[in-house]
Amino acid sequence: MTMMTTLTTQGVRRLRIRHVTRVSYAQAAVSSHNELRMTPLTLPNQTTLDARVTISPTAATWSYWDYWGTQVTGFDLMDPHADLTITASSLVETQPPGPLPVAPTWPEITDDTARTRLLEFASATPRTTVPTELHDLARDAAAGLDPHETAIAVSSLVADRVTFLPGVTNVNTAPAEAWEQGAGVCQDIAHLTISLLRGLGLPTRYVSGYLHPERDAELHRPVAGQSHAWVEYWAGDWCGYDPTNRTRADESHVVVGRGRDYDDVTPHKGVYRGVAGGPPEVTVEFTRVA
Repeated sequence: MTMMTTLTTQGVRRLRIRHVTRVSYAQAAVSSHNELRMTPLTLPNQTTLDARVTISPTAATWSYWDYWGTQVTGFDLMDPHADLTITASSLVETQPPGPLPVAPTWPEITDDTARTRLLEFASATPRTTVPTELHDLARDAAAGLDPHETAIAVSSLVADRVTFLPGVTNVNTAPAEAWEQGAGVCQDIAHLTISLLRGLGLPTRYVSGYLHPERDAELHRPVAGQSHAWVEYWAGDWCGYDPTNRTRADESHVVVGRGRDYDDVTPHKGVYRGVAGGPPEVTVEFTRVA
């Protein structure tokens, strides 16, 4: 997950992203069935100019849009293979976010949530369940605040407690564990923030994507990075906020998918027949071209 960095708005950007996943099996896999969520979306402030996924060994792929609006690439390998390499390449143009919408009242948010699909982003999931005492802390931090102020206050509460520290958690770590140990990665910070905001009645969704790690990167120079996670909360419209970096999601953020939590937007998942192997090797490279 992406390291913390100081962020400032600088205008329209064009980013080339190369996301490579390498899987090596302890013994050749007999077959594998895979689905990928690695293609950036086209949104009002983000345009995907080019995107492609290549597989080695070569495999036919198909694409579809899942329930949450993420583009999924699927493929099967039916012959034995000792390793698997997935390369997702994209060229994305991003723009700074517009002004925040006027915050609705809390009763208006409650009403909108009860009668629309916002309800799907208002309830706890197994990955966003935390002890009651954490909800009490969030309630105290947000007392008297409007929805925008609440999102910032709760994000700060989480970021103050959970230091960004790669390697101390894994993809299956519960948010309460990250809170207790006071350290985690952006996935943990996003899950905690989502849980606490939902507990206050603010619909919130998990965002999976990329964050360019260098604000002032020179043009055409490749920079190593990682995938990233942040949140979007509903305050009359979806508003992106990056609690790990304590900033609004902006033109350095590239959205790939949104869902209730990480399980809805996992970049690569699937099954294979064979002996259990080690974790995949993942590299992400960014090149700013404009």
